[in-house]
Amino acid sequence: MDLGQLWSAIIRGGAGISDKEFVRREMQKFLSSKERKNILTGRKYYEGDHDIKQKKRTMSIENSTVVQDASNEIPLNLPNNQLVDNKFDDLVDQKVNYLFGNPLEVKTDDAVLTELLGKEFHRQLLNVAKDAYIGGKGYLHPYIAENGDLIFRRMKPENVIPYWHDEEHSKLDAFIYFYDMDQYHLLEKTNTVQYVEFYKPDGVSYYIYDNGSLRVNADKEKSSYIQYEGKVYNWPSVPLLVFKANSIEQPLINRVKSLQDALNEMYSMFLDRLQEDPRETLIVLRNYDGTDLAEFRRMLAKYGAVKVRDDGGIDTLTIEVNAGNYDFITQALKRSIIENGRGFDAKDDRMANNPNQMNISSMYSDIDLDANQIEVEFQATLEQLVEFYHAYRGLSNATAPKDVEFIFNRMTPVNEGEVINNCKASIGILSNETIVANHPWTANTAEELERLQQERLQMMQEMALQDYITGGDDDQPEE
Repeated sequence: MDLGQLWSAIIRGGAGISDKEFVRREMQKFLSSKERKNILTGRKYYEGDHDIKQKKRTMSIENSTVVQDASNEIPLNLPNNQLVDNKFDDLVDQKVNYLFGNPLEVKTDDAVLTELLGKEFHRQLLNVAKDAYIGGKGYLHPYIAENGDLIFRRMKPENVIPYWHDEEHSKLDAFIYFYDMDQYHLLEKTNTVQYVEFYKPDGVSYYIYDNGSLRVNADKEKSSYIQYEGKVYNWPSVPLLVFKANSIEQPLINRVKSLQDALNEMYSMFLDRLQEDPRETLIVLRNYDGTDLAEFRRMLAKYGAVKVRDDGGIDTLTIEVNAGNYDFITQALKRSIIENGRGFDAKDDRMANNPNQMNISSMYSDIDLDANQIEVEFQATLEQLVEFYHAYRGLSNATAPKDVEFIFNRMTPVNEGEVINNCKASIGILSNETIVANHPWTANTAEELERLQQERLQMMQEMALQDYITGGDDDQPEE
């Protein structure tokens, strides 16, 4: 029994369901799952669409004779600010650019692999890292294009349902991928179709999902993964590279959402209080022309005025807004978002007045912890990427490198003078390669070592030429 037959036996075991019915049930379950909701929430928050946008100012009128709605609340004609101070997208961008902002250094003697993992792949890796922080994991799908090139396609985590072989989530058995596509007729949008692809070890099947029902996509037949020079092949494993943010695949939004919501609420509430709001005061009502206090509050909020008898009146006890309290709370919330999200404060006092390397390392200690976790996960997945590259090269019987090393160059600010002096002091103790790799001006270690070697060779040639011209004795005395 091959892997494809084994997987079919697993999903049908005991229930006798087909692939189509399995995919339909899984789609229905995933679309309403908490996991996908968390991913979509992270995506919305990164784009600035926060829960504060749903903020309303209402008043309960349970004891009022005024006509009520089903919720016993009525909207108030009051300032309703919905301010967003988006610290979540700062955290995501900080983390992504800290570890992935500099190009990935690939140590290999394979020119084809070096070109494959060049600038375009660097851009993809940035987007996948962003997906990983937003959704807990990001995905790349390897496939071979019609021209025979190996391509990596990004798949958003909210559109992928993985099926793992083990509890550690280290090996995939299958996965579902779905995406929406708008349909047009005469340049006008008619509807949106949700296409579904089911990837198993023996190939991929295509479906269309529509309001809880699933049908086979008549335009695409089930096929193997690879068609190369008139032959069909399958990858050695399910073609999906999973890049995890951490071992438990936790979205970053789960750590900081309540703090981000509180920060938005404080800013919005403060501005509401600064603007006209009759609820800022305690109202003392004398001889009011009416008996329903709930109606009185509603009329006051709606019109800003009420009717009283000739000998009546309203006294107020004003409650002053203390801006200092709001400032203290907002600053505390900002610090908590940075600490819980394991970011860094770029305006930290430790960065003032030419800080030493110890202060810089201290300020970046939290984001370093997070970067260490995601680097371990990405390194493991990049090894799997190399396995797919080996399989791709094997189609044409081409050789592939055995040893490939990936180096992430973190964008940690350094005291360059201090680091350069340390490099100078390490000459004769450490290898030139180690010293060059740790020099703050080095962009690519291999290229820099090559330049040094060329410069030394040129210098030796110039010295040899000089010796030949002078007869090998520059210090010979004149006669």
